Amino acid sequence: MTNMLPSLIAAALLACSGSLAQAECAPVPNHIEAETALLEQLANAPSARVGQELSSRLWGIYLDAPDEAAQALLDEGMDLRRIGDYIGSIAVLDRLIAYCPHYAEGWNQRAFSHYLATDFPSALEDLDNALALNPRHVPALSGKALTLIGMGRGMAAQK
Repeated sequence: MTNMLPSLIAAALLACSGSLAQAECAPVPNHIEAETALLEQLANAPSARVGQELSSRLWGIYLDAPDEAAQALLDEGMDLRRIGDYIGSIAVLDRLIAYCPHYAEGWNQRAFSHYLATDFPSALEDLDNALALNPRHVPALSGKALTLIGMGRGMAAQK
């Protein structure tokens, strides 16, 4: 029975990824008004503590995936990255992006995994995709600057 466990896990993963490929991702939640309000408040935060609280709320918006399947993939990809499995994280986030290509945070999270794996060109491409979907995505903007610095392109990073 123990020898069958890897086969059962592989079969379950294939079944899940196959059903995702046939399913359609829900629309990205519309948080434009909340994001705008938080960005305005953040620009005028009276203290670092308040700024940190607002930043946490902003992250809550970015991490709100379109549906349960997307949320599960996002969470799994981030969990794998937390334990240092960048290759596994990228593979899971590949599935998220294939399922929900219109979800900016999927691109941003995969970019971060590429960045930590020092694959700066792939990180930059993902960040550009995230910013095409949400030009005000603060983590993608700062990630792009850090990635450009990592590539030795400090002047471009300043822009």
